[in-house]
Amino acid sequence: MEGLLKKCLIGSHLQPCRFHHYDQSNRLLISRLFQPMNLREDRVIGLEGRSADMTCKSQRLMLQLGLIHPASPGCYHYLPYTVRAMEKLVKVIDEEMQTIGGQKINMPCLSLGDLWKTSNRWDMMGKELFRLKDRHNVEYCLGPTHEEAITDLIASQGKISYKQLPLLMYQITRKFRDEAKPRFGLLRGREFYMKDMYTFDVNEEAAQKTYNTVCSAYSSLFGKLGLEFVKVEADTGSIGGTMSHEFHLPAQIGEDRLLICPGCSFAANLETMKVNETNCLDGTSCPKCSEKMTEAKGIEVGHTFYLGTKYSYIFSASYNNAHNKPVVAEMGCFGLGVSRILAASIEVLSTEDSIRWPRRIAPYQVCIIPPKKSSKEEAAINFAEDLYDTITETLTPLKGEVLLDDRSHLTIGKRFKDADKLGYPYVIVAGKKLLEDPHHFEMWCQNTGETLFLPKEGIIEFLSKTSTVL
Repeated sequence: MEGLLKKCLIGSHLQPCRFHHYDQSNRLLISRLFQPMNLREDRVIGLEGRSADMTCKSQRLMLQLGLIHPASPGCYHYLPYTVRAMEKLVKVIDEEMQTIGGQKINMPCLSLGDLWKTSNRWDMMGKELFRLKDRHNVEYCLGPTHEEAITDLIASQGKISYKQLPLLMYQITRKFRDEAKPRFGLLRGREFYMKDMYTFDVNEEAAQKTYNTVCSAYSSLFGKLGLEFVKVEADTGSIGGTMSHEFHLPAQIGEDRLLICPGCSFAANLETMKVNETNCLDGTSCPKCSEKMTEAKGIEVGHTFYLGTKYSYIFSASYNNAHNKPVVAEMGCFGLGVSRILAASIEVLSTEDSIRWPRRIAPYQVCIIPPKKSSKEEAAINFAEDLYDTITETLTPLKGEVLLDDRSHLTIGKRFKDADKLGYPYVIVAGKKLLEDPHHFEMWCQNTGETLFLPKEGIIEFLSKTSTVL
């Protein structure tokens, strides 16, 4: 079967596929990771436009460094580094949602057209809704959101007890939107990952309390990721309801214009303020404290809605109160753009040439760079391998989080440049200082810019303290 030996693209070389990317000593090796960093120019131009047109930093970096690969306009292959980061982000989101009582479910991407017609959104959504028919001529859509589906699910259970409320149901799944002009990589695509939560409460007061609880969980999430955010009043749009807020990461590439009051906590999306551009540029007064508001651009990464009974009334999603009487449930809807958070965090934290991740979602935490073979420092290779083994054996949170850059045909400088671009939080170099007295590794803390010279014991002590946040 030698003629059927499969090949896989590793950087710019074709090498035989291996069963896994560990060596015989159970070390994670960079040479065995699938990371196609040299895209065919005609492929990129056809699907993304020329590099000069890529004004979005996260899009350019993720394509150049082999984190995503274009499949069709607005759709991407998520490659190993990105999948690891996404899985970590989902874990942090799960922690926050389940802390406030969220129960995780998974609803079909295919949604019956009749449900959307019942809510009158089949036509309202316009061309952004992906529509299709099955062989029986039944109409479906690829769900951009699931208000109809979740409300129909709850209604199908009959009248639940008031004792079961509040009910907080959420999922993290692929969503679809037929964008007329998909752009900016994962920031505005046709297929994306979203966390959508739907809540059911006994009355308006309880629903408002749940609404505030979920918003607080969103704030906690962005705090854990170390991301500066702005919560603004927003339009309810096609989803509807009587109250809505957006969560934005401030960024010049952002498509939303925000008005922020420096005097109080009020902020709003410009489209809700009903001011013209001239007034906006001159500054407009805060409706809360009359202070002059400032303008900023933002990337929307979260959106919350107080729906009231808009969907529960239509689909008869009711509960039985204490007197065993049916009452229509009050609803809320809460979205997080998961893939957009990942790309937006790269957008706001990275330099023009190098990715910087929120520490908790970096694909790998540590990269160890041994010396080049046949160099004067070649004897330090054993020190690097010993350090790798010690970290992974003694620091449980870092097991599976450490890479060994075994591309020993390259100089330390070339490999360090690659490590800097990929944004590993900690890069440890085994160079000439290891052969001096005292024996020291050189450790670069990428997120702070700090450089440390430490012996093996010092490295282990330092990492043991920082790994507790993972």
